[in-house]
Amino acid sequence: MRTYLVVIDDSPEASLALRFAARRAARTGGGVAVLAIIPPQDFVAFGGVQATIEAEAREHAEMLAAAAADTIAQECSVTPQILVKSGKPAEVVCDVIRDNDEIAALVLATAASGAPGPLVAHFTGQDAGTLPCPVMLVPGGIDIARLDALS
Repeated sequence: MRTYLVVIDDSPEASLALRFAARRAARTGGGVAVLAIIPPQDFVAFGGVQATIEAEAREHAEMLAAAAADTIAQECSVTPQILVKSGKPAEVVCDVIRDNDEIAALVLATAASGAPGPLVAHFTGQDAGTLPCPVMLVPGGIDIARLDALS
């Protein structure tokens, strides 16, 4: 099955990428994989404090992924695969794509203005040619009606 991989976070860009991927999957008989990434901690706290910080980060990532899955299921009748992984975001994305032959495209969205986010910069920059699938970029300033028409 053709699967569109979307990295979900709190940004409005992630919502656009998710909407595009879900609508595209519904129209083409494909699927969506929603990936929430728990980035490495910038510091190491003592024992219990570190465990609490990590647990809260995982809980937040799982909550984001579950909300995204619910949105997709309600709006597009697509049941997504939910993935919650820890690590450096670009490396995690590469690992997920490498481990899943069904991923047909990585769907990211750009910011409406300003510099691109780190994943967009990474996968459209120096390492743009290293993925085994296309990268689809949804413009962050796109009108929802236009996005829906294109997907």
